Parts: sequence; C-alpha cells; structure tokens
Amino acid sequence: MLGLNKKDLSLLLIVAFLALCAPFILNPFPSDSSLAQFNAGYPDLMQRFVIFGIFAIGFNILFGLTGYLSFGHAAFLGVGSYSAVWMFKLLSMNVVPAIVLSVIVAGLFSVVIGFVSLRRSGIYFSILTLAFAQMSFNLAYSVLTPITNGETGLQLTLDDPRILGASRTESGGIPVTNFFGLDMRDTYEMVVGPWAFQFNNGYYLCAILMLISFYLAIRIFRSPFGMMLRAIKSNNTRMTYTGLNARPYTLAAFVISGMYAGLAGGLLASMDPLAGAERMQWTASGEVVLMTILGGAGTLIGPVLGAGFIKYFENIFSKINDGVLHTWFGFMPDGLEDLVVTLVHPFVGKGWHLTLGLVFMLVVIFLPGGLVEGGQRIGRLFRRKKSGDEAKKSTQSTPAE
Repeated sequence: MLGLNKKDLSLLLIVAFLALCAPFILNPFPSDSSLAQFNAGYPDLMQRFVIFGIFAIGFNILFGLTGYLSFGHAAFLGVGSYSAVWMFKLLSMNVVPAIVLSVIVAGLFSVVIGFVSLRRSGIYFSILTLAFAQMSFNLAYSVLTPITNGETGLQLTLDDPRILGASRTESGGIPVTNFFGLDMRDTYEMVVGPWAFQFNNGYYLCAILMLISFYLAIRIFRSPFGMMLRAIKSNNTRMTYTGLNARPYTLAAFVISGMYAGLAGGLLASMDPLAGAERMQWTASGEVVLMTILGGAGTLIGPVLGAGFIKYFENIFSKINDGVLHTWFGFMPDGLEDLVVTLVHPFVGKGWHLTLGLVFMLVVIFLPGGLVEGGQRIGRLFRRKKSGDEAKKSTQSTPAE
C-alpha cells in the first residue's frame, strides 16, 4: 500500500495517529489541575512541533543518510520565511503560493550553497555551511534591509500592494492568512468535563504537510537513491575507486534537505506572517542538529521525536519559575524547601538549556542511536522477558521422562 512495506506503513500510520490526535495526547491533565502547565496542546506550540519536525526530517536526509553535517540549514529556513512573507505582501494571503515559492527559492539557494560547500567533506564542509549561514544572517540583518527590513523583521502592513485580495479588512486591520478561504487562526475548542481540547486549522494543515514530508522521506530512504547515499556515508573513498562520482548524489540530498527547510520556513511565516534574521542564526542550525541526534540520526521517526522533545522543553520547562517550584515542594520544611528550590532553579526557567544539555550528553553517551534506540532497547527487554516466561511455562508443562 502506497508503495510501502508493512513495517514502513505501520510507522506512517503511527505518525499519522500521533499528529492527528495531538490535541488529545498533548492535553493529559485537566485545565484546572496544578499539572495543567505541562499540557502542550496549544495551537501555536503544536504547529511548532510539526513544522520543526519537517525541518528535522529534511536535515536527516542529508546528515542521517550521507553523514554530511551541515551547520547552515537555518539559512534555508530563513529564506523560506522571507519568500512566504513577500508573497503575502505582493500576491495573496492564500498560503499555497507562499509555501510553493518558499520551497522553490530555498531549493535554488541550496543549489548554490551546496555546489560550493560539497567540494569539501568532513569538518571543512561543516565550516563552509556555517560560514554561508552567517553571511546570510548578516546580509538579512544589516545589508539587504530594503528586502528583509533588517533587525525589525519583514512583516505585513496596511499599505501592502496585494494583487489578489485586499490590503486591509473592513474593520481596518491586516488580513489573516488562509487556505482557500479557511482561516489559519480559526480554532475550535471542545470541552469534555475539566479538559479543553483545541483544534486549529493551521495546525492540521501543517500536520498534513508533515505526513506528506514523512512519506516522501520513507520513499527516499528505501529507494536506490537512498541506498547510494548510505554507501557514501559508509565509505565514500571506496565508491570513488569504483568509478562512481558521489557529488551529484550528495548535491541532490543537500537540495532536497534545503527544500524541506524552506517548507518549514514557509509554514512558520504562514502561521505567523513575520520573518526575521534570527531564523538564520547558527543557533537555529545547531538546534536542528540536536533534534536529529537526540531523536536518532539515520532513523525515520527519530527527527520527529527529537523536534517534539526539544520544543516541549523550550516552551514548557522554560515556564517553570521559583513560584511553581515552591508550590511543588511546599510540603517540605521551610529550610529544606528553600534549599531544594535553590538547587533545582538553575535547571528550569531560563536555565532549561542546561537541563537539555545534560539530557543530550546522557543520550549521546548511553544511547548513540537517540530516543529511537532507547525505545528499541525497551522493546527488546520486554520481548526477552516474554520469551523467557514462555520458555519457563513450556519447561514446567513438559513431563519428566
């Protein structure tokens, strides 16, 4: 079905279930509960889960299959965002033309950067991509200000010369992005007892595009092209000795990966029509590297898990302050409570990066395959225990001779 084997189809269905049922899965605690702050079923946050999932899936096609570590993918994310906002300003508030333009422009930009960077490999390739990303950031921040609006960022105004559609609404406001008339900000809230579940149009558009991106990644992984990329990662020198030129394959992987990043950038701008130079900073490129390694580089579902994990940390753990900590540890004696809060404080709130860094170190040391390897180990443990119990039962039921 869909050209996938049973295992890949099951994986696609699992991802589809997680994406489509996210409003339920990410809101496990009642709204009036003290644990409600750990709920993540908000439209903006769910959108970032799937958008950065697309970003990480694309990066994994390059890094996971070929082993080429790029520190410049944020450049394509930023280019995609700028392209989408300009499409909103000049043509229409429909997200489809904006997303298409984002993918095309990011693809063309990645051809240029990839053609130069892929003349080197290893750390030299990584440094070249980082240099290109920083040049792009500085161009957007201070040089190309007529196009990017500099540090303020490119955004919609009431004077935009929009060809298809009005520049302002009847109430005098800025129009909202839409998908053929379907408002991206419209949210339906379903209240079930103490739980409140939110279903947002923009999120489900992003989720569907993420599923399509995930399906295409599966097809790439299982194709002869994907096998060639794995061969490049395994031993590029041996491939060269056989007479095969690996550069066209790595350039194709680089461009596909860049187009995924452009799609993510276009979706970010479609959900919130704003593009800033900060999306091109090296920290954004490093973030997608963390997502991929944390989830499991070279795996299919790993980057999606890594993106969700990091974005959850960024948006939920960063909100935990001293007041929340005192609420948690209020049952302790005053002196002990203050001591525990003092010890925990550096790891939450503004210090959530420290916790993420520790988790990343533990994963790299003990789970080189990321969260996916952790799940596989747990699965093998249960299977081993189950097979051991079955063997024990069969031994007990066999009569002695």
